Amino acid sequence: MTNFKKITEEASNHNDLEKMDTLSILQNMNKEDEKVAKAVALTIPQISTLVDGLAERFNKGGRLFYIGAGTSGRLGILDASEIPPTFGMPFDRVIGLIAGGDSAIRKAVENAEDNKEQAWKDLLAHNISENDVVVGIAASGTTPYVIGGVQEAKKKGLLTACITNNPGSPLSQAVDIPIEINVGPEFLTGSTRMKSGTSQKLALNMISTTLMIKIGRVKGNKMVNMQLTNNKLVDRGTRYLIEELQLNYEDAEAALIKYGSVKKAIDALK
Repeated sequence: MTNFKKITEEASNHNDLEKMDTLSILQNMNKEDEKVAKAVALTIPQISTLVDGLAERFNKGGRLFYIGAGTSGRLGILDASEIPPTFGMPFDRVIGLIAGGDSAIRKAVENAEDNKEQAWKDLLAHNISENDVVVGIAASGTTPYVIGGVQEAKKKGLLTACITNNPGSPLSQAVDIPIEINVGPEFLTGSTRMKSGTSQKLALNMISTTLMIKIGRVKGNKMVNMQLTNNKLVDRGTRYLIEELQLNYEDAEAALIKYGSVKKAIDALK
């Protein structure tokens, strides 16, 4: 670990922020943000390996667990919470866990991330099994809660991965598939809710969306399994059916409501 350097703690490339006018602050922040997608692009081979391993286990009934603390934990929970409405999956197939429990989603829980044993206890509460996959998220790559969780998961034979912004970190060394996104120092020194958090969100979008495509939850480019929880989504689903089945609006809407999803309506009527 002697070569490990915390890039996320290095001084910003910009100084005297308080002396900048508003426009300069925003322009300089945006210049830093431009680096994020390019940094994520360099990790696509590792993300691909993770998704393929995930799909294989998902098709055997496995689940995807994200574990993290602070911003990283919240981003994992955000991604997990969007899977049921977007893809019609049960809520317990992609699960986000945060150090300190659900109360930490809104309010920081002191010292929660420093407990190295707690993540595995949190995973055990979900009857973790060998077909499950655990992805640890930590910008620093040094969060004890996350490292302890993935280490124990790997010992038990689960596939493990991480998303971190410090290459060569202890977290990277602890997993099967390290996704190391080097976005450089933050605009506001050490504030990993910024570029680091943005890069994590991009990676999470890629992981979960590609997984859902590979297991058949998407048709063409449409969310054909989305939950019809409001008028906007019913209208969207109706238009999908019009396009796919050449129905008029009223018949398409009636079919959608009858069958409960775009996919079921297509399967029944095509």
